[in-house]
Formats: sequence, structure tokens, C-alpha cells
Amino acid sequence: MYRYTAPLTSVPGPSIVGFMIQFILAAVITSLTLFSCGGQKIQSVDRENLFTLNLGKMEDQIDLFGLEGNRSARKTCLYMRDGIFYISDGNGSKVVRYTSYGDLLSMIYNPDTNPPPLTLKTEAPNQELVTRRATAYPLNEPGELAVDSRKNLYVEDRLPPDRRSFDTEKRTIMDSTVLHFDGDGHFVDYWGQEGIGGTPFPRITGIFTSVHDEVAVVCRLSTGWNIFWFDQNGTVLYLIKIKNEDLPIPKDRKSRPSLDSISVAPDNRSIYLKIDYYRDSIDESTKTKSGIAYDGSIIWIMNVETGAYTGSVDVPVFEQETKENDKKVTLDLIYSMLGVVRGGKIFLSVPTTGGYSLLLLESDSKNQKRGFIQVSDDELAFNAFHLSADGILSALLATDLEARMVWWRTDRFIGDPRK
Repeated sequence: MYRYTAPLTSVPGPSIVGFMIQFILAAVITSLTLFSCGGQKIQSVDRENLFTLNLGKMEDQIDLFGLEGNRSARKTCLYMRDGIFYISDGNGSKVVRYTSYGDLLSMIYNPDTNPPPLTLKTEAPNQELVTRRATAYPLNEPGELAVDSRKNLYVEDRLPPDRRSFDTEKRTIMDSTVLHFDGDGHFVDYWGQEGIGGTPFPRITGIFTSVHDEVAVVCRLSTGWNIFWFDQNGTVLYLIKIKNEDLPIPKDRKSRPSLDSISVAPDNRSIYLKIDYYRDSIDESTKTKSGIAYDGSIIWIMNVETGAYTGSVDVPVFEQETKENDKKVTLDLIYSMLGVVRGGKIFLSVPTTGGYSLLLLESDSKNQKRGFIQVSDDELAFNAFHLSADGILSALLATDLEARMVWWRTDRFIGDPRK
């Protein structure tokens, strides 16, 4: 069940006063009415601070910055389903599962790189029912992850150097696999390009669960993108190849496309491609090319079964006013796609003063809704976001001292996502 907390309710833990102060500050900030430079009212979305994690190697800590105190290339990813938070800790070589109150439920960990767990049980003698479990598995660099309705966990793991290969045709390193664990954290099998036990994937940029607990693995190649679509048993259903030279271009534009990101619909076999377009800019005085200029963004919707584009949605820019040489200047900022929720509703965001501006688009209409979420400057050391199928936006935000788990009830912001 989801954790429903009224605004300004404290979070259980040793720092209740601190949490109360955070809630009050957030309420003051998010109670303000925001306006775009065109005068359009923007709705603030209340933030709920759920729990904090200390930085480190212990089972209830997160190793965001490693031993050197700097962010490494290893991933830290977040997934939330049914009020339960799953975090892959690439530096710590572990995957942990928390309730929205901050209770650690389970951990899959590499015993060669982690200290022995203190509070979680590693074995269940005499078939004892264990609700808080630690499972040893030789994780290397866990990254992207997803959870289906059966609580099965799918997590990217990067292979060690001696097991990686180079595909000369695709000009891409094959270095990733998807590990499948059941709801109790037990290893089931590993997936590759051909399914269970298959060859390694190229670089994985996302794992998604969709209709009927099907799993989509999105991979980046030098020549484009591949999306591997599996059924819940690990059988390949579809392979969608998107080549850089085949990206769609509207007939009325003479611009170059750049695929920014891909998301997967949670309730049907559709993928959403956000494509940014750029055109040559011309120096009017010399009539020569002086660079490139942004020419808009479109989200294209593709039917996985046929490979055909079934629709598109234009993405407006975010207009932000600033000052240059004591003059007001309007900057056009480009939105990033956060994800897609049930009913074809698309979430986008762009960083602004004090947080992020949200944009909600509907794939079957021209309706738009704008919002704002508060993120303070000291929480920008690291952040990872996740948008659930129900439309709840969660984030892991880090300061130099701790990591904070928060969410915004953006499902209330959009209404019923199934309508």
C-alpha cells in the first residue's frame, strides 16, 4: 500500500525536529503561486520528505561518492512501485529495498565488497519466515532496474572487463546483462539479447516493465538504439532497431534530428521517443553558416508490434526570464522527458530557480498542464528521479552529507492517470 502522509506530518526517526523544519520550509515555498513569463499560472506540487540515508558502505547506507569522495561513472538508480523503493548502488555493488518510512526490507549484495549485514538475516533456518533478508550475489556494477507486478526485480549489471566483447559491425562494446531476481531476492536467471542466457547487451540506458509484466531493455549503440522486448518468462517478443539516419523529420522542417531519450508505456506496447531538431544558423551579413540552432522537439509514439509511428506530440520550450547587462532577456530552455504514465500522459521537466518546472502532455490531445517541484541548491550533489506508472514522482537527492528520499504526489496533480 502507498504511504499517504498529510502535509507537515513528521517522519519517524531520530531527527523529527529537522524533518518538521524541512516540511515547513517546503510548504512555504510550494504554497507560492508561480507564473511563466507569459503570465500562465503554474501549479506547485507538494513535496514529502520520506527518509534519509547516511553515506557509506554499511547495509543501511548508500555509497554515492566512493572512497575518493567524488562521483564515479558507476550508476545509482531508483525505482518505486506500490510505495516500496528499490535502489541500485553501483559503488556499493548492492541493491536495497525500503519502505516509504525508511525501513530496510532486503538487500542483494556482493560479499566481496560489502561488510556482513548486521540487521538483515542471511539465512532462514528450519524454513523460518523471514521478512528482512540479505542475499549474497556477486554483483559487479548494478545500474538500471525495474520491478513488475509480481515483485520480480530486473537489474542491469555490467560485466567485468574480461567478459566484455566488441561488435565490429555495430561498433559497440557488449558489456551488460540483466539479472532476474524473484520477490524474495533469490536469483532466477540472467537475460541477454536472445533472452535467458543470451549474449551481452550493448550499453543499457533503461529497463521498463509494461503490459502483462513484459520487460523492455533500451540499449544505446553508436549507430542508434535497440529496444529488446521480452515476455515475463524471458522470451524475446520484439527487437526494435532505431537507426540514427532513420529518425522521423516533419515534412515542414529542414533540420537534423537527435534522439534525446526513450520511454516505454506501462499499459500497452508503445514506446515514446523524444527527438530534438537542429538547423543551420546563417550569418545574415555574410550569408554563411555560423553554427546550429535549436528547432524544436517532438515526442513520437511507435507501435512496438508493427514498428510504425502512430502519433506525435509537439513539445514547447520553457521560457525563462533573466537579465543580461541590466536588460530583461527571455531564454528558451529545452524540456527533458521524465517518463510516461498510464493513459499516455507524458511528463517532462526542466531545471529552474529553486527546483524543476514540470510539463504534462497528453498523447491523444493538445492539453497541457504545468507544475513546479521544489529542490534546494544543496541537494544537487546528486539526484535520481523515477516516475511510477500511477504518476508519482520520486527522487533520491543528495547533499555532501546525506541522501534524502522524497516524493511529490504528482498523481494528484494530474488526476486519475487512467482517464
